[in-house]
Amino acid sequence: MRVQATAIRVGLVLALGVTACTTTKMVPATDSHDHGMGSVIAVSVPNGAGAVSFSNDLRLPADASGAPARLSASPRHGEWVTIRTGDGDSLRTWIVYPERSTKAPVVIVVHEIFGLSSWIRGVADQLAADGFIAIAPDLLTMKNLPDSPDSVVAPLAVAAIRTLDPAWVQKQLDAVGRYGMSLPAAQQKYGIVGFCWGGSVSFAHAAHAPGLGASVVYYGVAPNATDLPAVRAPVLGLYGGNDARVDATIPPADSALHALGRTYTYSIYPGAGHGFLRQQTGMDGANLAATRAAWPATIAWFKKYLGS
Repeated sequence: MRVQATAIRVGLVLALGVTACTTTKMVPATDSHDHGMGSVIAVSVPNGAGAVSFSNDLRLPADASGAPARLSASPRHGEWVTIRTGDGDSLRTWIVYPERSTKAPVVIVVHEIFGLSSWIRGVADQLAADGFIAIAPDLLTMKNLPDSPDSVVAPLAVAAIRTLDPAWVQKQLDAVGRYGMSLPAAQQKYGIVGFCWGGSVSFAHAAHAPGLGASVVYYGVAPNATDLPAVRAPVLGLYGGNDARVDATIPPADSALHALGRTYTYSIYPGAGHGFLRQQTGMDGANLAATRAAWPATIAWFKKYLGS
């Protein structure tokens, strides 16, 4: 299924941060989650031409620059754990729990090519705010990267991630899913969401894991055509309109999955760039408009297929 999108400009914005990957497509241009939850804080950022205003909406994940402060202020319980994944492998993993009295579904958060950054941890925290147990594994744990600021680790992560065997990655995610569902506070359901490189991984996981409940793909390429028949879990794809490399993989995947009777819904956000959720102040407001549409769509997808 396809969601037609209309272009929106949301004021003036300042282009900050590192662009995460490369992707493209379109989605609804309205903010559909204005239900009185959280708060909206007006922020002014000076530049050479004066001040540029944007929203720091607590109903959305923070962008890369705002994630550390949001994490520090979070009321939710987050902790580091080590998950043994077999064959001597283990993953350093960030887990955040929702504040709720009932058991929660699990969502695995797959990082970008920049590794398990503060921003990815912030995304996990926002998923917990929305009612899920969020588990963000560091798939580069066995590469022994330094425990340093994101700016130091990022270029090392980009090089290291290219050496990962895709089959090994999927095996690690299988173990993370089992671990998450074994937690006393967890339901026996799990989904996955990934960004950039992690978006491709989360799409591939839908073809790999028969027990997966739902997948959300942020600007990640689709699996090879030969792997698409194995997709069973419903997949939601969220793409930037100015991301031709990634967007070129959408039509063939859409046609193949539709012919197979699978559930694949995607949205392409006009004018948004690759990595729009990470760099919300980019592309003259289009990235922020995409974020405001994509995140509530993500939560709705997981609630539909995993439960509340």
